[in-house]
Amino acid sequence: QVMLVESGGGSVQAGGSLKLSCAVSGYKYSTYSMGWFRQAPGKEREGVAVIDSGGRTIYADSIVKGRFTIGLDRDSRQLRLNLQMNNLEPEDTAVYYCAAGPPMRQIPGLELKARSFGHWGQGTTVTVTS
Repeated sequence: QVMLVESGGGSVQAGGSLKLSCAVSGYKYSTYSMGWFRQAPGKEREGVAVIDSGGRTIYADSIVKGRFTIGLDRDSRQLRLNLQMNNLEPEDTAVYYCAAGPPMRQIPGLELKARSFGHWGQGTTVTVTS
C-alpha cells in the first residue's frame, strides 16, 4: 500500500521560510515522478514543482519565482520528498499536498497536472501572514 505523509507546514510571516517534507512508503516502481501541489480556499489544486527518479525537475515558474526548491532523498528504507520554500508571500497560503505518479517521460506536458498523479498525501497547511 502506497502511503504519503506530509509534514512541516505551519504559520510564518511574509518573507519567512518553511521546509515541507513528505515520507513515501510502499511505492514499488523504480521510475516515478513525485510532486508538490497546493490548493487555496475556493481555488483548484495547482502544481508547484515536480521531480522524477532521474533527478529532472519542473517548476511552476509563475508560482515559484525562484523561491522554492524541490528535492528527493533516497535511502534503502524510505523515499522522502522535500520542498524548501523561501521568501514566502501571503499568496502562498494553501494546503500543500505531495503526490506520486509515473515518470515524466510518460506524462509529457502534464507534469504539473494533478490528474497525472494517482497517489496523494493528506496535505499540510501553510499560512503566510503579512
